[in-house]
Formats: sequence, C-alpha cells, structure tokens
Amino acid sequence: MNNPNFSSGPCAKRPGWNVNVLKDAALGRSHRSPIGREKLAKAILDSRKVLDIPEDYLLGILPGSDTGTFEGAMWALLGPKPVTVLVWGSFSKEWATDVEKQLKLNPSILEADYGKIPDLNSIDWSNDVVFVANGTTSGARIPDWKWIPDDREGLTLCDATSAVFAMDIEWPKVDVLTYSWQKCLGGEAAHGILVLSPRAVERLESYDPPWPMPKIFRLKKGGKVNSSIFKGDTINTPSMLCVEDYLDALAWAGTIGLPGLIKRSRANLKVVEEWVAGTDWVDFLAESEDIRSSTSVCLKITDRRFQALSREDQSGFIGDVAGNLSREGIAHDTGSYKDAPPGFRIWCGPTVETSDVKAVVEGLEAACLNRMAT
Repeated sequence: MNNPNFSSGPCAKRPGWNVNVLKDAALGRSHRSPIGREKLAKAILDSRKVLDIPEDYLLGILPGSDTGTFEGAMWALLGPKPVTVLVWGSFSKEWATDVEKQLKLNPSILEADYGKIPDLNSIDWSNDVVFVANGTTSGARIPDWKWIPDDREGLTLCDATSAVFAMDIEWPKVDVLTYSWQKCLGGEAAHGILVLSPRAVERLESYDPPWPMPKIFRLKKGGKVNSSIFKGDTINTPSMLCVEDYLDALAWAGTIGLPGLIKRSRANLKVVEEWVAGTDWVDFLAESEDIRSSTSVCLKITDRRFQALSREDQSGFIGDVAGNLSREGIAHDTGSYKDAPPGFRIWCGPTVETSDVKAVVEGLEAACLNRMAT
C-alpha cells in the first residue's frame, strides 16, 4: 500500500509502522519511575549507537522539539565570543533574529537566497558560528564539513534536524548539534535532542549568561553541567507515548544502520533528479548539485507562463496542485514553505519508500500539466 505522507515535519512513519508498536509504552507512569527512566535512558543510548556519536560527547532529551532545544543551546552558550550566523531558509533566519534581537549580541550575519548558501570560506573562526546542516525550507545543505577548521577558536552550533539520520555528520567538526525525532525518523513531535562536545561542556561550565535563563534552558546545576539530563532525567515531563514511538523508530534504524539510512534518502532524491532531468518546466530550487538536499527536496516551476504570474497567483497555482494531489491520495503536504518561493517540497528522508516518490512525481507532472492547460 502506498504511503502518501510527504510532510517535512512531522514526517512519514517508518515502513511497516502500526499503532501496535506502542503497546508497551509506559502510559500513566511517571517519567521518573524505574520504567520511565529506563526507556529514556534507552532512547539516549540507542540514539548514540545509531549515530555513532563519540563517547566523550553528551546526548540528552530536551523539551520544545528542535526549536526549543536549539534555542536552549544558544541561550546557554552564546555570549563570550563574537557570533556569526549563516542564514539560508526560514529557520536559520529565525536563529539570526534570536541572536540579534533577543540576545542582542550584534552578530555577523552571512545570508544567501533560497536555494543557495553563504560563502563558507569567508567565516571568521575566532567567532562562534551558528548554522543549519540542511535548510528544510530551501532544499539547500552544506556540501561537506571540510570548511570547519579543527583548530577553530569558536564553537560550532549546528541545527541538524532535517539532516541527522540521512546525511553524514563529522562529529569532530561539531560542538553543539540538535535535532527532533519527528524529522528523519518520523517520530512524534515535541521533543528535541541536544548533543554537546567536550568543548561545549567546557564553555557551559565556565560561562554564566547575563540574561535570565528560563527553566527549560537550564543545563547547569551547581556551576557544572547537569549530568542527569544526559542520563534521561529530563527537565520537564516528556510524553512516554512519543518516547515509545522513538524507540521503535530507533530499532528500525538500527536494523538498517546509518549508511543504509543515508542510502535510502539518496535513492529517493535520485528519483526526483531523474524526473527533473527529463522535464523542461521544473528545476530544483537548489540548482547546484553539491548543496542539494536529499531530504527536503524543493522544486520550482520554470515555465514562462508560471513565471509571468504574480506571487499571489503562483501561490494559488501551487495550492491548487498540492490540494488535488492530497484529495486524490497521491501525496499530502507538498506545497513549499510559506516564506519560500512558490513551488513544491517533497520529503525524501529515509522513512520514505522510493516507489512512493515515483508515484508523487508522476502525479505532480500530470496535475501541473493539467493546471497549466487551464
């Protein structure tokens, strides 16, 4: 049976998922009970294992999905050094706004249009650097990790929510990394994962921010990193139903392995690439292949008739086509992000089957051509 779910978050459940996988959830039990602590600790241990995270890095579960987790990292760690924020797409722009308007740190902001990324060779590495590994709303990713020097002075803070489990992560290049399990593993939302390098822990323990720190952002206790957070003792009450779902997703991921997960996502992208190569009215928003996302695949219509429309009419065209695909059960949630250029976004993460991607591009072609004819 085809899966028509192509939302970029929450994303498609793993192949074969059904509600029975949640039957052992610790419902009605405290997350601080023995069974609650055991399941949270297992989620941490299994995440570390699948992602091959170094033993001296910490990994913990925080509230607020990836957004809350990345916010917490910025509020707890930024301030001692100048900050550079790399902006492409909506969420990296939000991080720049937080650093500039909320934390008032007067950052250097290197910005690129949708489908492009800033010049990675122009970064001052005496600064802390805030960036996304993959622009979920723009379909553009970092090409590799070589641009980050090993002898950097500042910390790297990476929002990797639509990259981790689907793209390579070079851990020595990362000091702070966050993600939500609602993305590449298709888990239920509301929880985030925070990964800290030894350099980040050192910063955390040696620095006290000048601004008030909300409880859900407090990563220290008694001047030291609160190690209990990284053993499953969460700051607030997590959903044990969501934790159970994440454990199931991790078990599935473990059977494939990280290379297998990456391979699945790239195979999905290849389906779209082959279709675009043979279609003269559509192209990737990220035209450069080396920065093209394999998860949040963003497309633009290049037909001159579409390009001649106002942005409002372009958005209406996209809404009509995406709505038809959804009503016909071919694909749900395929319109571009509201702030992005009007176009289509097809989630191609590792939980998606290649056969379903083929069905989407076939349906998308038929729907677009029909709409253009009218």
